[in-house]
Amino acid sequence: MDSFTTFSQYKYVRPDFEETKKLIRIAVESMKKAESKEEAMSVFKKVNKENMHLRTMATVAEIRNTIDTKDAFYEAEMQCFYENMPLIDIEMQEFQKAVLNSVYLEDLKTKYGELYFVRMKRLMKLVNKNNVDNQVEESNLVQLYHKTAAAPSIQFNGETLNFYGLLKKMQDPDRKIRKAALTAWSELYQSIADDLNDIYTKLIDNRIRQAEVLGFKDYTEMRYLSMERFDYDREDVARYREMIRKFVVPLVADIYEEQRKRLGIDHLYYYDEDMTSPEGNAVPYGKTEGQVKLAQKMYHELSKETGEFFDFMVEHELFDLETRPGKMQGGYCTFLPDLMAPFIFSNFNGTSADVDVLTHEAGHAFEAYTATRGGVPDEIAFSTSEVAEIHSMSMEYLTYPWMEYFFKEKADQYRRTHLEEGLRVIPYMACVDEFQHEVYAQKMTDAKERYKLWHSLEEKYMPWRDYDGDAFLEAGGFWMQKQHIFMCPFYYIDYSLASMGAFEYYIRSLNDREEAWKDYYRLCTMGGSKGYLELLDEGNLSDPFSEGTVEGIMKKLRKKIFQ
Repeated sequence: MDSFTTFSQYKYVRPDFEETKKLIRIAVESMKKAESKEEAMSVFKKVNKENMHLRTMATVAEIRNTIDTKDAFYEAEMQCFYENMPLIDIEMQEFQKAVLNSVYLEDLKTKYGELYFVRMKRLMKLVNKNNVDNQVEESNLVQLYHKTAAAPSIQFNGETLNFYGLLKKMQDPDRKIRKAALTAWSELYQSIADDLNDIYTKLIDNRIRQAEVLGFKDYTEMRYLSMERFDYDREDVARYREMIRKFVVPLVADIYEEQRKRLGIDHLYYYDEDMTSPEGNAVPYGKTEGQVKLAQKMYHELSKETGEFFDFMVEHELFDLETRPGKMQGGYCTFLPDLMAPFIFSNFNGTSADVDVLTHEAGHAFEAYTATRGGVPDEIAFSTSEVAEIHSMSMEYLTYPWMEYFFKEKADQYRRTHLEEGLRVIPYMACVDEFQHEVYAQKMTDAKERYKLWHSLEEKYMPWRDYDGDAFLEAGGFWMQKQHIFMCPFYYIDYSLASMGAFEYYIRSLNDREEAWKDYYRLCTMGGSKGYLELLDEGNLSDPFSEGTVEGIMKKLRKKIFQ
């Protein structure tokens, strides 16, 4: 592990890509000529170490680029990675072939596990030198999306606000302010809608071309493989979305009806959906620094392991939480292999979502920290996304007993709102997922058709949604605010699948917190060392694709919410 004090002080050095390619080529021949398992293992470790360092530098550059999308140096460094990493992948493909054909493969499997090499073999299908230009173009388009979405701001009641600032205003107790904030938010998206539509059209064309070059039936098949969806396919996901429509949508409709009554209004509009109480939503006390200190206290009380983990994060300043002009939207957790260190990125805006970051993204970070220290290779520190989101979402629920630290007398209100929000977002996730499946199936490069599709899906999964006459949103413009659609296609349904596991841990924690935590911790220690269904078994969780799972969980949550 490289020694370092804080992330901001950690030195970034652009890798020597030509030297890396040379090292890999030598390793190919060395692996072919290896005369003992020790020799083969040594070659494998050397390439892995080089790959780790490459990924560490790429991640440092990416983090610093997202912290300030206007920073010309890190923008140029990201461009360098976009151009060189596909070429490194081609060299690595030759090395992986040598590994898979090695007489010492079984010895390597004993050390790294069977799944490691199953993944290697399948993911090799995604590499082709004829796709290098397409990959570079895709990366540049995603980069352009980040800059385009991060740039806009608007004057609102004397303040200059970006999208996150307006979202906070949409939780104001004054309904007139909420409506005005929605109008401003819509206007801000309309100001960049043509640009975002153009970027997305180019991304669709690009991704379809990549799938054709690689010989896949379509882009969806290619993307499912790249996401390592080995245990289920698009038909399973379609059936799961239907379960959401049948069992989750009615419960959410009832939650919104109860909310309408609490607010004392005749009709619930979109700008009312996040306003769960007439006196206003619970908001955390204090500023970012104080909230991080409270989180540190909470994690020490939750378990010895979480306390050690969060101390590490604080000591090395592995956070960037404040929203600033030019900072990329959204939040994420990533991992720096050389440092065995997670990093959390967010945009705090003074709402309860700030505390959600300190539990959700910290759940991701805790899992990666724990798994790698238990010997899981850093390449699979994070499991596939439908399990990784169980780690994050479950942490949100398992920390409920400490919410008084952040919300004081409004902790119960926060817990109720948070649980309901965990349900309310699931139909939206299904909407995003079906939208993407249809866009790529129909090669939908016509922006007007995308708006129509989104509008029809809102009616299917969110029949309560009403934008109070906002022409842009009523026509179907809401889809473009979801960054996953641009950045990581088909990812968003993973949050929904993971929600079912997180809900199960929450329900079980109400009766036996210790046992629920024990199962959750075991799941975290395994990282991505096993497949999706195997990890569900390890965590004592149900398969969400199985008949009865979603229905059963919704029945228990309905009872809890309406008791």
